[in-house]
Amino acid sequence: MKDNREKVVVMTSIISIISNIVLAGFKAFVGLLANSIAIISDAVNNLSDALSSIITIVGTKLAGKAPDKKHPYGYGRIEYMTSMIVSAIVLYAGITAFVESVKKIIHPEVADYSTITLIILIAGIIVKFVLGIYVKKKGKDVNSDSLVASGSDAFNDAILSISVLASAIIYMIFSISLEAYVGVLLSIFIIKAGLELIKESVDNILGVRVESDLARSIKKDISKEKDVQGAYDLVLNDYGPDKYLGSIHIEVADTLSVADIDKISRKITKTILEKYGVMLHTIGVYSVNTKDKKVMEAKKEITKIVFAHKGILQMHGFYLDEEDKSISFDIIIDFKVKNREEVYREIYEEVQKKYKNYKLDINLDIDVSD
Repeated sequence: MKDNREKVVVMTSIISIISNIVLAGFKAFVGLLANSIAIISDAVNNLSDALSSIITIVGTKLAGKAPDKKHPYGYGRIEYMTSMIVSAIVLYAGITAFVESVKKIIHPEVADYSTITLIILIAGIIVKFVLGIYVKKKGKDVNSDSLVASGSDAFNDAILSISVLASAIIYMIFSISLEAYVGVLLSIFIIKAGLELIKESVDNILGVRVESDLARSIKKDISKEKDVQGAYDLVLNDYGPDKYLGSIHIEVADTLSVADIDKISRKITKTILEKYGVMLHTIGVYSVNTKDKKVMEAKKEITKIVFAHKGILQMHGFYLDEEDKSISFDIIIDFKVKNREEVYREIYEEVQKKYKNYKLDINLDIDVSD
């Protein structure tokens, strides 16, 4: 699976490199002959795309290295680092094109378009549209953010090339030169794309929220297991595309033995790994009271107290130990609530007032997954 993914990324990137280099060469040649900054900017954009694909190949190769003692989780995150380099190249290309276009506005020069110029621009647009469809599809097939981004970028390039084509036609018909302004427009789009890629790369390096569909599906499958009454606190650490290591808490009855829980945990680990490729290295346990009806009533009362406050997303892991005179549970408060700690203190005080003879252990949990 990993080898196949690497082959797809490399082959798709090679096709993209060849296409972009050919397009860049033709556009640069025509742009110089026609003295068109817009066409030259378009050529620079194609060249930066080719360079981006080269870096994508290098990143994919390095990311595919086997784990070792120093890096036991593998080298998958290198792909995010190479994405950052690609982003910087795209940004630099955009800024350079912007500067040159502004110079042309300040010191205008007459362009010299011809029929060959139009034919090459039209051919470039068609190639970019086809390349965008192909690269984006392959990227989705193997879950490669780099390829998906390259495919989307190819679509944007085609649209921008249409604006260059339009400016050339307007000049040939009406003798109105818009190409320097189109060059500025092109460069702004390139700069915007570079900044968006940087943001995405930084997000991946910092760590982002688990995809909602993936988190919900994993929790749903775990909750289907016999004797599991609920699944909470799913944490997935991203070590590169399709490389997740994580942990989760499950609620089980307090009547189960250690052997029973061990059996459940092993089954869950195997099921989730086979179905999602996610390694759950830790499965924590919340014990659920099943022996005392008074405890269940207490849980209902405390649940009402907790959810009377705005921003409460979840309450779980409730356990009341009558012998030890203690109550413990976790609450999750929405990140949108500015004073989360204050809400926590209010809940703590209200529950303590209601159950004065009990020690409280209320954990303010983090909203890490849906």
